[in-house]
Amino acid sequence: MAKLADALNNPIVTTIDLIRHGEPAGGEMYRGTKDDPLSEQGWQQMREATVEPPEWDQIVSSPLLRCREFAEELAEKTSTPLVVEPQFREICFGVWEGQRPADLNAEDPEQVLRFWLNPAKHSPEGAEPFAEFTQRITTAWQQLLSDYAGKHVLLVCHGGVIRAALSAIVGMPIEHTFRWHVPYAAVSRVRVYTECGGENDGRQVPTLVFHAGRF
Repeated sequence: MAKLADALNNPIVTTIDLIRHGEPAGGEMYRGTKDDPLSEQGWQQMREATVEPPEWDQIVSSPLLRCREFAEELAEKTSTPLVVEPQFREICFGVWEGQRPADLNAEDPEQVLRFWLNPAKHSPEGAEPFAEFTQRITTAWQQLLSDYAGKHVLLVCHGGVIRAALSAIVGMPIEHTFRWHVPYAAVSRVRVYTECGGENDGRQVPTLVFHAGRF
């Protein structure tokens, strides 16, 4: 990373750690805006993932309980300021909200497959349009970089949010979003170099440091 920084013009370096929430209460289901808290196992997953946390300057969380309640605990434990950002909430799955994958697969396997292969074209009825969701996350991500330039930030969020953010960072088409595997309590780290001055002033060079790992 030092060679990249040396090649850029006086860059500001911002580090964003993204952690997906742990297992929610109620088991596996299409859970977008359905606001379930973490299960006991989910709490354990998140606590184990953050046993030796870095020294963050800021914690930012989705407003949904499965993220926010743990973020509040972690912020108090580490004496780190916390902001809840509604724009980092999960996508709404429309008529699929609260339904179990096995039931939907049995009812209409073709529709489920079409969604996973190309969510931009085959969203469930009543769902947040996938293109609008990815734009919401991209906008929120840019605001995050602006608000916390040069800082080390933890973003407590969702599998869909992480997939959308990482896809944008590496230039992956949105129809391939589900090619990212994002387990519960998995951590990804992104480092963004923003050039200051010169003909490329403001240019961002993002790098994916690691994905689906641990601190």
